[in-house]
Amino acid sequence: MEQAPKLALMGVSRTFGDLTALSSTELAVKPGEFISVVGPSGCGKSTMFNIVAGVLQPSTGKVLIDGKDVTNQSGHVGYMLQKDLLLPWRTVLDNIVLGAVLKGGASRAERDEGVALARRYGLGDFINHYPAALSGGMRQRVALMRTLAMHHDVMLLDEPFGALDSQTRLSMQQWLLSVWEKEKRTIVFVTHDIDEAIFLADRVVVMTPRPGRIHEIIDVPIERPRPVSSLTRPEFVALKQRILGTIYNNASPANEEAAPHA
Repeated sequence: MEQAPKLALMGVSRTFGDLTALSSTELAVKPGEFISVVGPSGCGKSTMFNIVAGVLQPSTGKVLIDGKDVTNQSGHVGYMLQKDLLLPWRTVLDNIVLGAVLKGGASRAERDEGVALARRYGLGDFINHYPAALSGGMRQRVALMRTLAMHHDVMLLDEPFGALDSQTRLSMQQWLLSVWEKEKRTIVFVTHDIDEAIFLADRVVVMTPRPGRIHEIIDVPIERPRPVSSLTRPEFVALKQRILGTIYNNASPANEEAAPHA
């Protein structure tokens, strides 16, 4: 019996005036699956994320989580952006439990959970530090812990490592995989880095413009856990070439310039 999807997009599209930012889109993500989404600028990645998050109304279609229609409703998924958006006047712990604070105040149990998350994922010695004292990678860890602490089964990560240097980025990718394996959350991860997309994901969703659409969904047949040496394996390189070929054979500079909302 096939497993029911944790997250499903059914005929979801979005237009802005005469511009179609996202064509009718079908996507089913299984519970605990890690999906990467890649594509050129203007392919509708951010539009799709904002629709799933409930902050942008689709022109057509609906979004389901566990079979329940959550279209145009916020608060059903965790959403982490490239910018960590930590509050500089709050400590690491206070930033981790910020979601609870915004809902009326973090209880002792929620603060204890925040401490446990920090200790579990390498920031136990920094819970009373302020963001200014942290490196870029550490700040992103705090931002991810804040997302985890919201207790949403589905997490949308929008280029969370895009601003990091290459070495820190690779370290964060490995760290994220270790967190995902422990937490068993369902992750949809947007990135422009093809290596990152393949290294992290069970499947890679390849989007192309003219107008924004899913062109292909590619399985990543590389066993887990994945050491850094996976990046040089022949099957990894072949997947990268296939994805790059799909993106750049379908990309249109005119369309990329014409789709600022995507």
